[in-house]
Amino acid sequence: MIYFDNSATTKAAPEVVDTYAKVSANYWGNPSSLHKFGEQAFNLLEQSRQQIADLVGAKLSEILFTSGGTEGDNWAIKGTAMVKREFGNHLITTEVEHPAVHNSMEQLKQDGFEVTYLPVDENGRVSAADLRAAIKPSTILVSTMAVNNEIGAVQPLDEIADVLRDFPRIHWHIDAVQGIGKGLADKIFNDRVDFVTFSGHKFHAPRGIGFMYKRQGRTIAPLMAGGGQERNLRSGTENLPAIAAMAKALRLLLDGEADKVKRQRDIRLAILHHVESFPNVTIFSKDLPVFAPHILCFAIAGVRGETIVHAFEEHDIYISTTSACSSKKHVESSTLHAMKVDDGIATSAVRISLDEHNTMAEAEEFNRVFDQLYTQFAKLN
Repeated sequence: MIYFDNSATTKAAPEVVDTYAKVSANYWGNPSSLHKFGEQAFNLLEQSRQQIADLVGAKLSEILFTSGGTEGDNWAIKGTAMVKREFGNHLITTEVEHPAVHNSMEQLKQDGFEVTYLPVDENGRVSAADLRAAIKPSTILVSTMAVNNEIGAVQPLDEIADVLRDFPRIHWHIDAVQGIGKGLADKIFNDRVDFVTFSGHKFHAPRGIGFMYKRQGRTIAPLMAGGGQERNLRSGTENLPAIAAMAKALRLLLDGEADKVKRQRDIRLAILHHVESFPNVTIFSKDLPVFAPHILCFAIAGVRGETIVHAFEEHDIYISTTSACSSKKHVESSTLHAMKVDDGIATSAVRISLDEHNTMAEAEEFNRVFDQLYTQFAKLN
């Protein structure tokens, strides 16, 4: 099997599964309990928090645990809107955000907030100049992704940071779900960002766990009321086995990151250079570093994306249409639409997404199968 759908989810690492099982068996106390079993659980909880903080260059108090990227995005956006409403009601995001961001913004519009969606260029990237022009005295939040989940475009985070340094009261949230472990840490954890959200199942941790970086001194309203866990910001008994497993997964991911990123980049380019030589193939994820090293999006004219996905599946190769969140709903790519790609081409788009375990041999096999399928598709057309 060749698994090229890592932006949808990754396989949990064996070491991570082992950590999850051991913590489940041996640290079953509630971290909020006063007895020794609770204290042991609390100590492991804080050790995991410290490990994640050290790995991303943050303070222990700046790491908060969530159930994943969707909760983190909702929290950063709605939590900011709730706590800063007296100062303004204007939010800024982009036309190419994940539904967790887009739909949160749309919900807030129903509550009287104003939302500006920044347009993107032919590469799916926003303009820092457009951002500056969109800011108003009532702006309280800017939310941008680091890496687009559909085509792999890397947003100009350095330029965005330069703009927002002139507006220190505006919260800046980065959805970095697709950016962790891809050589982008310096851009994501810049000196201006306030909130960064991550999802564990994107880097070989269990599903249903994630974390958020919250800059010290920034305020955010809790979305869930209850027992006051996570410094009174996110109530609910902590999922300690998943948290410890996520800390292990992050350490494994970032060990030798540069070499892993180079390997993914080389594999991506090997596939890109092969498929772009064929007539009727359109590449949406072209030049680095404008695009991330692990995502390649392309289309074969006249062949729907789901047809391409199932054709590769028959050869035990797993790719996807542009977004796992919308593929089964037959929703067309919001990113390609925002890029003004013709609908006839957009419906043919598919995505390859790599991780550190993929190999050049898998790329060669993919290219061999691509040649075979392309010939079959040409006959059908």
